[in-house]
Amino acid sequence: MNKQTIGIIGGMGPMATADLFTKIINLTDAKKDAEHIHILIDNNPQIPDRTSAILHGTESPLPYLIQSAERLADAGADFLIIPCITSHGFYDELVANVKIPVLNIVEETAKHLVSNSVSKAVLLATDGTRHTNVFGNIFEKFGIELLYPSDEVQADLMDMIYNGVKAGADKWDSTSVNRELSRLKSEGAETVILGCTELPLAAKLYGINGDLVDPTTVLAKSAIIKAGYSIK
Repeated sequence: MNKQTIGIIGGMGPMATADLFTKIINLTDAKKDAEHIHILIDNNPQIPDRTSAILHGTESPLPYLIQSAERLADAGADFLIIPCITSHGFYDELVANVKIPVLNIVEETAKHLVSNSVSKAVLLATDGTRHTNVFGNIFEKFGIELLYPSDEVQADLMDMIYNGVKAGADKWDSTSVNRELSRLKSEGAETVILGCTELPLAAKLYGINGDLVDPTTVLAKSAIIKAGYSIK
């Protein structure tokens, strides 16, 4: 299989972008520099906030996403990946304006769950992602039922994402989130989807408990395979 160059539309936020890049490196079966994947990253933190655009009609990130995609394609990327799940609310419009393929992190996560026989999962995600129902629309096609945290815990989760991870906080109280995950597990949830690319970082930093599915890792593995390489 021909080797392909990966393009990463990054900056939403920078830590999530670095997390995806690091996971691709760590998961690639390579024993020397030359065996790793050629990766291009456009890390643009000035892309307007996705949740704000979705919920409040502020400046759309779509033109910026298209610009980043075009920049990466012109630089030699064969396909694109995006370490920001909320931005997938604009996925269809982005794909319609891009000349190279764009892997969908939500669809790749659904495939992963199906391969592991999961049919009922908790979704932890931003308000923007929940509003656009990008997970629900795709997961319904795969026969996966989603459970959601209460409004109060959802507010705590958004606080953790924006004022915790994005703000660079080393510590955060995850008690309410963990309590809610225990409750949802008792309702039959088989796993917990960390449906915002800041949340795998939050899980590590702040101790989110449970059988966690990390879409960033899922996307990294899918990108490695699509690029023509092997997973370690």
